[in-house]
Amino acid sequence: MPHALITGANRGLGLEHVSQLLKREWTISAAVRDPESADALKALDPGDGRLNILAYDASDLNAANALKDQVKGPIDILFANAGVMGPKEQSFGEAANDGFLDTFRVNTLAPLALAEAFADQVAQSQLKVIALQSSRMGSIADNDSGGRYAYRASKAALNAVGKSLSIDLKDKDIVVLTLHPGWVRTDMGGPNGLLTPTEAVSAQLDLIARANPAMSGRFFHVSGEDLPW
Repeated sequence: MPHALITGANRGLGLEHVSQLLKREWTISAAVRDPESADALKALDPGDGRLNILAYDASDLNAANALKDQVKGPIDILFANAGVMGPKEQSFGEAANDGFLDTFRVNTLAPLALAEAFADQVAQSQLKVIALQSSRMGSIADNDSGGRYAYRASKAALNAVGKSLSIDLKDKDIVVLTLHPGWVRTDMGGPNGLLTPTEAVSAQLDLIARANPAMSGRFFHVSGEDLPW
């Protein structure tokens, strides 16, 4: 039975990934900040032991190794999905603040820590995929509106991490996918998004299902098109 480890699994895209993979008969390690309050996630539990809800705080760089002590066996998909938009103060003139560093900790360093902690378990699986939830806002070439300094920079850095991981983990046959989910109607994306979580996650899982070495280290739009760095 395939196994996915998903962070930020209690809402939005993470919750939808859990839902769709459970319907496909996967086992899920769902990592969330507060398992006790993850009511929407608990509601998905099929009661057959395939959903394991685990404590994980992406802002704590020790959290990945603590999680590793709880997640055993091969991991077909390691999905570093947890992320934040960052502080309100992201416009020019106020963006250089401690919230900028906090955004990097969650959006960039946490996914790298997860990859370092779980690479061997991913390599032991059938699918061997590390997926990074990035954003088109991390594309330098595509930035034509400025602003959002912390979020843009943290996702651009995440893209660089994904590229390096694809090289460093090639010998383990791990495919690293850096993904933009589209503009999705979630708490983070807002009510005007073009896609529902169901549509975005279904498309992302289709991409992951056809993962191969030629896709590793590339930055994909949810449509399957390559995005510019």
